[in-house]
Amino acid sequence: MLIQQRITDVFANRYGTGPRYLVRAPGRVNLIGEHTDYNDGFVLPMAIDRAIWIALSPRDDRRVVLHSVDFDSEISFPLDRIGKTSGWGDYVHGTAWALQQTGVGLCGWSGVMAGDVPVGAGLSSSAALEMAVVQAFCAASGFSLSPKEMAKAGQACENQWIGVNSGIMDQMISAAAVAGRALLIDCRSLETRAVPLPEKTVVAILDTGVRRGLVDSAYNQRRQQCEEAARHFGVIALRDVSTEQFHAESAGLSDPVRSRARHIVTENQRTLDAAHAMAAGDVIRLGRLMGQSHVSLRDDFEVSCQQLNAMSVCAQAAPGCLGARMTGGGFGGCAVALVEETEVDRFARQTAQCYESATGLLPKIYFCRAENGASIVF
Repeated sequence: MLIQQRITDVFANRYGTGPRYLVRAPGRVNLIGEHTDYNDGFVLPMAIDRAIWIALSPRDDRRVVLHSVDFDSEISFPLDRIGKTSGWGDYVHGTAWALQQTGVGLCGWSGVMAGDVPVGAGLSSSAALEMAVVQAFCAASGFSLSPKEMAKAGQACENQWIGVNSGIMDQMISAAAVAGRALLIDCRSLETRAVPLPEKTVVAILDTGVRRGLVDSAYNQRRQQCEEAARHFGVIALRDVSTEQFHAESAGLSDPVRSRARHIVTENQRTLDAAHAMAAGDVIRLGRLMGQSHVSLRDDFEVSCQQLNAMSVCAQAAPGCLGARMTGGGFGGCAVALVEETEVDRFARQTAQCYESATGLLPKIYFCRAENGASIVF
């Protein structure tokens, strides 16, 4: 059964009538441009055909009641007294809080939620949840927000409510994605440019089966190191440092701060180069840039792990692979590969066999389409 039908049925069973609205927001995979977003840099993600869905109807009492089918649990809270909670519900609380900080008037609603974005896999299940909740509030309250406004609310939830000092990439792509395209995002101006995916290729998401929690990881430490490097160069963010300036002025930085800065500076350039390669249909160059990105994340930014490294090596050796790299915040989660569409079966089979032999773990491999961003379906 489709997720949207499932939650519509559950809603009708719980409330005795069908929902008035159905909203969705997709997860994402980042093709290249990792940890550059909170350095005001460039990223090149795409939304995937896995999403968070919410069926809902407005309420009259300014209370939000949301049942999660996946977690078999429910949250309920008044919009006049939003407080901290735990688990998935905290993202709903935090998104409501962030929207109210912007001054919009929120109405309560009752909803049922489910999704198929793997949690903790580096595919932005949290941003998809935030953007779905934003759309639910838009539907119930009768207002609309631009993708930029939606994304900023989601980032405020992550940074100020959840406590993860992440950038805005995940929320921007979930809100603003274009079907059939990756999106080159300037994380300073939030300007976007849709870039067509190479013809006769598909994007493979390679789930290592290893999960991580960004709050408890070294993620925030990496951000602090990047900020220290930016102060050394006398700039607002490492996005403003060219490769020439890095080589000329980085000697005064001690490791690991120097290595962190080198990754950001070179990754920004790789991302711009990758967008040009995609637009030109140069899959060989694009694949090479993806491989270089993984090496930089592994050695300079040190956010990879044994399983991600093994997955990248296995994918690159498989038939039809044009390029592969870890994707997401790191420390576990997924890799991403660009694969010739005629070789998807052999690619999946050989990559899975290689990875299981190297790690003893069974991977999950998804071939995905680039989808549109968050929307009110009806």
